[in-house]
Amino acid sequence: MSNLRLQSDAMPKKIIERFMPKPETLRNHKHLQMFGDLLHKPNLWTLNRRSAPMAFAVGLFVAWIPMPFQMVLAAALAIIFNCNLPIAVALVWITNPVTMPFMFYAAYLLGAKLLSHPPQEFAFEASWQWIEASISTIGPPFLVGCLVLGIIFAAIGYFTVHNLWKYSILFKWKSRSK
Repeated sequence: MSNLRLQSDAMPKKIIERFMPKPETLRNHKHLQMFGDLLHKPNLWTLNRRSAPMAFAVGLFVAWIPMPFQMVLAAALAIIFNCNLPIAVALVWITNPVTMPFMFYAAYLLGAKLLSHPPQEFAFEASWQWIEASISTIGPPFLVGCLVLGIIFAAIGYFTVHNLWKYSILFKWKSRSK
């Protein structure tokens, strides 16, 4: 019974707090200083049942947006939606040099299927010429796939964290009543 109590106390707030960067670290980040006094809103740094699920949704959505400086966009959306900024910013790192090729290729395949485009063979080149040449052929399916997967993962993240939070509170109440 004591083992169950320890697990319920640690879920989900304490687990999330272990991995969150400190507010001072993010406030002093050179790319986030553009937000100035907006970073002093207390709810951006609070971890509760409303701010955590929305932060997961924001972070997971932005992770699927193919752009540089995703952290800045995640921070801006966290400020707009008044949710936990460290979680939203940290989750964009799901998109990293290891995962990006797989994620974005899956997005392209999904977009091609949704737009009824036959998937095309291509070899990625890190050049502006390749991007300009490919934007009309693989661009639309890729962007549609990124948008759809961003919405799907944002919804999954939101409802998963929301339900985990709800059930951990119910579990605490039940264990207290015993």
